[in-house]
Amino acid sequence: MSKRRWVMCAVLLAGSLAGMAKARAQSPEAATGDWSMLSAGGSVNATRLQYGQHWMVGGTAFVDANFTWRYGIEGETNWEVLRSIENTHARTYLIGPRYQLAGLGQNAQWRPYVKFLAGDGYFDFPYHYAWGNYFVMAPGAGMDYRVNSRIRLRLFDVEYQYWPGFTYGSMTNLSVSAGVRYRIR
Repeated sequence: MSKRRWVMCAVLLAGSLAGMAKARAQSPEAATGDWSMLSAGGSVNATRLQYGQHWMVGGTAFVDANFTWRYGIEGETNWEVLRSIENTHARTYLIGPRYQLAGLGQNAQWRPYVKFLAGDGYFDFPYHYAWGNYFVMAPGAGMDYRVNSRIRLRLFDVEYQYWPGFTYGSMTNLSVSAGVRYRIR
């Protein structure tokens, strides 16, 4: 990844973290409870690539760090490597803010969320003739279902990936995934 892209990712991350800070007049645990947590998980994803107009299948690994029960940050990497045509592959490495909406159902078992991720996209063109790194923005939304205090099923996660500087003009992809996440802390 070029130096310019690293700087852009660092600025986006710093802006996301700064925007989530708030002044507190008392202990956060006394007012809202200690909602900070760290989770990691994986999922299976299907991505509709605009380049070639076909669906590719792959995997996703993600980490969620929540600062409060609503605000957090998510980092994820996607590998779209199965069902490739002529060895076309795409990978993304994204990070950004995540906002969890009010829970639904008894004891908030259903947790909808929205997110806006940005980062690096790697694209391998047919037959490995060329490859490129591109800036990617990915607004998205999803729904988690709480199985117990540590495990949540990621019922669905949808992202609209926008690659503005793609070689043949901007490219948009649709990515859908489902999986599981485990609360570490």
